[in-house]
Amino acid sequence: MELSESVQKGLQSLGDQTVLDRCSFPVVVDACFRSLLFSRGDPAVLDLPELKHLDKILLKQIHAAATTFILEAVKHNADKSTISFSLEELTFNTERIETFYTTFQKHKKDLELILSSIGRGPAHIKDVSWRLQYQMKNGQLDKVNEPFYLISLSTETGGASEDVDFSCTAEQLQDLVGKLKDAAKSVEKASQV
Repeated sequence: MELSESVQKGLQSLGDQTVLDRCSFPVVVDACFRSLLFSRGDPAVLDLPELKHLDKILLKQIHAAATTFILEAVKHNADKSTISFSLEELTFNTERIETFYTTFQKHKKDLELILSSIGRGPAHIKDVSWRLQYQMKNGQLDKVNEPFYLISLSTETGGASEDVDFSCTAEQLQDLVGKLKDAAKSVEKASQV
């Protein structure tokens, strides 16, 4: 996994025993996982009595770096050797690597579910309707006398329906139809391979 310089610095602070003692380290790691799983951006996730003695700015840097590392590890489906190697390079000792990895394994499935729910796939077009309109004048009372099409695509994404409406000229509609035909041919060729 490739990590930015700021993430590396934050993780080095997390692994540094002079910054976080044996009692604070598991609390910070647990807070990082909780912030990803449950807090939904709650700034109080780091307001714990065990962490009051730490510099708030440094704690936030550690938190940002650790959550970034956690998400990258889940995204890349990192195994124990990958995580261990990455943390060893950042001067984590064996005990801290084991604590981090145990917590990671405990929450990995839940984090995968959260990451898989982010974003969305392309909408599925269920229906298309259209009508021809004729514009005789524009807002400045100039004669236009141009036909145009109003197109409505009924789409469905994850069970939710939505209409996508747009207008286009006859030339634009012909261009769209041509591109759709090209796409259909490409899909047909790809499915035959």
